[in-house]
Amino acid sequence: MEYVTAVPHPRSEPAFVRSGRRSLALALLSGALGAAVALLASRQHWSEGTASIAGGAFPLTAKGSDVTGVPAALAIVGLAALVAVFAVRRSGRVLVAVLLALSGAGTIAAALLGAYDSSALDDKAAEASGDTSATVDVLSHTGWPYVAAAGGALMLLAGLLALRYGRLWPAMSGRYERDGTPRPRKAKPVDPDRPEDMWKALDRGEDPTGPDPA
Repeated sequence: MEYVTAVPHPRSEPAFVRSGRRSLALALLSGALGAAVALLASRQHWSEGTASIAGGAFPLTAKGSDVTGVPAALAIVGLAALVAVFAVRRSGRVLVAVLLALSGAGTIAAALLGAYDSSALDDKAAEASGDTSATVDVLSHTGWPYVAAAGGALMLLAGLLALRYGRLWPAMSGRYERDGTPRPRKAKPVDPDRPEDMWKALDRGEDPTGPDPA
C-alpha cells in the first residue's frame, strides 16, 4: 500500500537569491575590511632615511599620512558609501556603488604613487637641518603603501559587487519619513458589537461613537 504525504517538499532557493546574499556578505566584508586596512596603513611608516646634520647622520621617518592623505580620506568616503548603498535604491544605489568603486581605485593609485615618494622625508630633512635645499641621503621604503593599496582593492571589489548585484540587495525600511518621524497609521474602524474595540479606542483617545474617519 502506498502512502501519500501532505507535507510539501522543501523548495530550493532561486539562484538569484543565493547570489544576492553571497554578494552582499562579500561586499560588506571586503568594503569594511578594505577601509579599515587603508586607514591602518596610512598611520604606519612608509619611508625611512637619514639626513646629514652637523656632520652626523640624523634618522628620519615618514608616515603614510605625511606622504599623502588621500588613502585615509578615501577610506572614510568608502565607508560612508558602503552604508549609503542600503539607504538608496535604483539609480541612487548605482551612483553610490560607483563612488565606492572610485574610492577604492583612488586609494590604490595614491598608495602606489606614494610608495616611492621622497618629498615628505625631504621636507623633514630641510626642517631638521635648517637648510631648505637639504634632502634625505639614504632612503628606503616599507611595505605599508602596498598594504594600503590592498585595502583599496578590497573597496574596489565591494563597489563592483554593488554595481553588479546591488539590485538584488535589500534596502532600509520605508516605515520612516525622510525627517526620521514615523508615518501616521490610519485608525482602524471600531466595531460597536466588539466591546474590546471600543475600550481600545477610548485608550487611544478616540470617540468610538463618532463618525468613521474619511
